[in-house]
Amino acid sequence: EAVDIDEHWACGMCYTSGTTGKPKGVLYGHRSSVLHAMGFALPDAGNLSFRDTICPVVPMFHAKAWGLPYAGAMVGARQVLPGPHLDAESLLDLFSQTGVNFTAGVPTIWMRVYESLTREPTRWSLSENLRLFVGGSATPSSLIENFRSLGMTLQTVWGMTETSPIASVSTMRPEIDALDTDEQKRYRARAGIPLPLVELRVQTDDGELADCDGKTVGELQARGPWITNSYYNRPDAADSFTDDGWFCTGDVAAITPLGYVQISDRTKDLIKSGGEWISSVDLENELMAHADIAEACVIAVSHPKWMERPLAAVVKKPGAEISDTAVKDHLRQKFANWWIPDAVVFVDEIPKTSTGKFMKLRLREQFTDWHWD
Repeated sequence: EAVDIDEHWACGMCYTSGTTGKPKGVLYGHRSSVLHAMGFALPDAGNLSFRDTICPVVPMFHAKAWGLPYAGAMVGARQVLPGPHLDAESLLDLFSQTGVNFTAGVPTIWMRVYESLTREPTRWSLSENLRLFVGGSATPSSLIENFRSLGMTLQTVWGMTETSPIASVSTMRPEIDALDTDEQKRYRARAGIPLPLVELRVQTDDGELADCDGKTVGELQARGPWITNSYYNRPDAADSFTDDGWFCTGDVAAITPLGYVQISDRTKDLIKSGGEWISSVDLENELMAHADIAEACVIAVSHPKWMERPLAAVVKKPGAEISDTAVKDHLRQKFANWWIPDAVVFVDEIPKTSTGKFMKLRLREQFTDWHWD
């Protein structure tokens, strides 16, 4: 029999990925999930309709597959589910066979997909103007531009388990059309503008609200009808929420005059060296722009003089030859010397969570006893 459901009843729960600490449960309500689906489907977000064939390359335990199955059901889109086969070739086979024109996944998935497409460019017949949402962790600008060169749109989104999860999308406002090419690239790599009904603000270390000048950084905070206001049975985590009802994301960010969010790093992932801050995200994005590097992760390692120094864990592309000196020289083209990692370690694989994010917590444990020469 049909149940008369109260819109405020719980309809599901997911846990944070625990990349930097113990996972926490987030309880979702029917009302917030429906509103999130509506926000996701809007023209300047997912732009979904019953003419689309969508494929969430995100498991349901990763923030309800980012809400894509719900938004797709709401508009009547055809849905294709990949099951356990998330390797690049299986995904491209599926997209080609079913006509998928919209999909979503984490950066590591799309890195492998791009490599397969460039290795065998004529193998798959994909939908024209295939759109791919990418989120869950920082996305290198080079990856976005690589897909554009193939005629596909890789579009960054930002959110967290606590935001149900999509809170902002990097759709380009018309004002950006008049900017130069390099500035347009920077905007495409930003976390985007908040969806309707979502409010974002930046609070500086001194407790003041930052101006939207694109320069003043602080902790990004969020509020809205699908933003959680507590963790499940975790009263010890109440400090993640402000007294006036905003969720403290733990992301360090600035907001541009056009309203775009620029994420610098996670507060727990920033590297404090000699009293100055170094963004691990900026270093990682530049490393993964190198033609010989498949993946890169930068962590802070204790240093006797500077308190912390960056260490880069790098995975080479198959058959590539690159030295630690070449890696550092590549970074020196963009960053000051004191930003350059003191050590580059070549590894076979960077540990990842079940959702495909780099697990920096595991890397820190691996290199906790690192000794500087």
